[in-house]
Amino acid sequence: MATAVTIGHLYPDLLDLYSDRGNVMILEKRARWRGMDVEVRRIGVGDGAELAGCDLLVMGGGMDREQNLVARDLLDRRREFERAVDEGTVVLAICGGYQLLGEYFETGRGEKIPGIGLLDLYTVAGESRMVGNVAAVCRMDGREETIFGYENHSGRTFLRPGTEPWMRVVQGFGNNGEDRGEGARKGRVFGTYLHGPLLAKNPGLADWLLRLALERRGFTGELPPLNDRWEEAARKNLEQRLIRLKGMESPHVGSGSTGE
Repeated sequence: MATAVTIGHLYPDLLDLYSDRGNVMILEKRARWRGMDVEVRRIGVGDGAELAGCDLLVMGGGMDREQNLVARDLLDRRREFERAVDEGTVVLAICGGYQLLGEYFETGRGEKIPGIGLLDLYTVAGESRMVGNVAAVCRMDGREETIFGYENHSGRTFLRPGTEPWMRVVQGFGNNGEDRGEGARKGRVFGTYLHGPLLAKNPGLADWLLRLALERRGFTGELPPLNDRWEEAARKNLEQRLIRLKGMESPHVGSGSTGE
């Protein structure tokens, strides 16, 4: 498969809770296994990298101090970020990165950390943490697939009217523990609380995001399948563990690539 993809890894030295950088590694590997040329650009605070030159941007989670540092840099890049999205760049933001794509994060002390407003939502600190394994149903190209991940956040995220959650929680807390929504999506911008790393546990989701990114370069059709039998076996095992430990009803575990 002769094509190329550029992945921008935003703030890898500051936003890497629970090895969120693994999402970049999964995207890179799954592209290379299909014969693609892949460039990964590490983009830190103050770097002059051109975001619109990336087909896919990935941003992980961090603690309050790191989020404050990143927030200031993101505000400086806001117009650049908007231009990248307008030109078709796919954005995946996890946990703290997800919060910073919204309007603001209000800390327990009442301080508001400003976001860049790519997603119409806001986050407020809660008194307790929402922690544990998550199973959520995600709709991709008209089909539903169960997505597995791990959440650990005290922030409660609330979506503004007209903003849709990315997934529907089957097991876990999601955005706020109240409305069963998980994450948010607007066009090609995706935010979620799910660590894991998310894409290691969900190869089908990784391929879907990769294909969306490749559409920016004119790619159409489906990606060649990969042999994901071990990944799917691990997903099935996790599903059964959640059923036993939490009494969760069995979700539909959609498969990713199934080629031999």
